[in-house]
Parts: sequence; C-alpha cells; structure tokens
Amino acid sequence: MRILITGGAGCLGSNLTERYLEAGHTVCVLDNFATGQRGSLPDAHPQMTLVEGSIYDRALVNGTFDNFRPTHVIHSAAAYKDPDDWIEDTRTNVEGTIHVVDAARTAGVKRFVNFHTALGYGRPETLPIPVSAPARPFTSYGISKQAGEDYLAISGLQYVSLRLANVTGPRLAIGPIPTFYTRLKAGKPCFCSRTVRDFVDMDDFFSIMDLVMEDGAPTGPFNVSTGTGHTIKEIFDIVVDHLGVVLAEPVPEVDPGVDDVPAVVLDPQETINAFTWQPRYSFEQTIRRMLTWYDRYGVTAIYSHLKAPAAAR
Repeated sequence: MRILITGGAGCLGSNLTERYLEAGHTVCVLDNFATGQRGSLPDAHPQMTLVEGSIYDRALVNGTFDNFRPTHVIHSAAAYKDPDDWIEDTRTNVEGTIHVVDAARTAGVKRFVNFHTALGYGRPETLPIPVSAPARPFTSYGISKQAGEDYLAISGLQYVSLRLANVTGPRLAIGPIPTFYTRLKAGKPCFCSRTVRDFVDMDDFFSIMDLVMEDGAPTGPFNVSTGTGHTIKEIFDIVVDHLGVVLAEPVPEVDPGVDDVPAVVLDPQETINAFTWQPRYSFEQTIRRMLTWYDRYGVTAIYSHLKAPAAAR
C-alpha cells in the first residue's frame, strides 16, 4: 500500500507510520507539528516521505497527493489543543478535512480511514453509546470533528470513520494518564474529575486498523472501545500504585467542567459483529502497559482539549 497519514507525527499517526513501514508499505506523513513530535518519526527511511504543513493549505494537500499518489488515506490530523480557538479548529477539522477528502476523491484512493472523537456524541442519553446515537457535540473540537465526518460521509469515498475511545499506548500525550504520571513522579499535586471514560490498548487499536484497511471491508462509522467505563480516580489509583507513591491526603475530586461530559463509554458491538474483532486487553492491563512505557521512554508533552474545572484552578 501507499499510505498517506495526515497528522502522522501524533500519537496514533506515528505508531501507525512505524507499523506500516515495518510491514514494508510506503508511507507519506503530512503534519504541521502543532502537537505532533518530530522525534516520533524516523530520521530517515527509504519508504517514508515527510511533508511539513497544514491540511488547511489546499495547494499543499493537492501537491502532496499528486506527488505521492496514495492508494490509502488515514486522516489523523486534528486541531484540539486550544478549546477557545474556534477558527483553528474549523480550519483544520472542517476545511482541512474537506481538502483531504476532495484530494482523495480526485486520486481515486481505495480506502479512507478517518479518526473521530467520542465527543461527537455530546452528552449521551444512554451508556454504552451505540454508533446509531445522535450526534450532539457542544464543544469546538467536537463540533468541528463531527462536521468533518459528515462531509466525509457524503463524499462517495469508500470510508471508515472510527469513533475512538481513549487509545492508550506509546507516545500518548493527552489525558489523565500522562498527567498523573508526570505530576506524581515530580511530587506535584493532582486532582481527579468525577468522570467515567473508556480506554482501549494500542495493540487492540492496531488489530481493528488491520481489518478496516482491507479491500472490501465494511464501511461507515464504527465505535472502537472495550465497552467498559472506568473512573478517572481508578486511573489515579493505578498510577499511585505503579509509582509506589504515598499520599499525604486523599486526592481531591472535582465535578466535570462545563465543556466536559460526566460519562463517555462507547458500545463496540457493531464493530465486533462487522469485523469479527475483539479487544484483548483489560482496563488495568492497558493502563499498566502505558505506565511501563513511560518508565522507559518518559512523557514528551501533554495536551488537552478541555479547560481545567474552575475548582481546580
């Protein structure tokens, strides 16, 4: 395959780049390094091309497609690090997505895989959230990502849009796991939001990606999750145990902020049925595998699409 990966220097993109290069495929990474890390990519690889720039730059996107001629596209690029920067979110997640989709149509790519956020569901009425649940995003990140998926859905491309739980694995730089690990190791205070989330191991994410990239595989939106929810406090407790930290007092717990959702747990049953896919790793295995990776490689940077709850500022 000739695989174009937008946002290829991010956590998911870089792991997939590494995986596909090892499998002998040819990869083109397009990234502006707003959140992705150059160090996550090989310094030089005969089967990897690196294009620096934004998917908002239509000429750059078209030129990249013309020069690389991809057979498959993985759209991992997203703007999320400033919740108040609606313009950047729209430029990248909506207009940028349209540029990539249009170029993919012109190029006649075989498969287009899009990464979507569970925040597209907004505040769900039922848990776990089925893939048929209505889209009700209420944050700039969620709204713009949902719009991007909606445009992809009317493109006519053979596409899969993966609505992802929190994928946990090498180079993860967003969310409570790297935050707790970094702060507890440095002796800094933490807080836990009273929220519930679902987590899926990177290897389980790889296994579904192998299936969705196959010619003739099912198309449309699919949830990727274990289907089980866990509190942020549970993560905190595992990190405390892993580091052997002795707390002077219980960790404060705060209500979720106005831009947060109390509970997000995706129902993967339709994905399991359509692809005969099954996640292998339990919640605790997933978190501890992540922490072991941090022990060896450290945490490079931490981002979040959420504002800190007022009680914790």
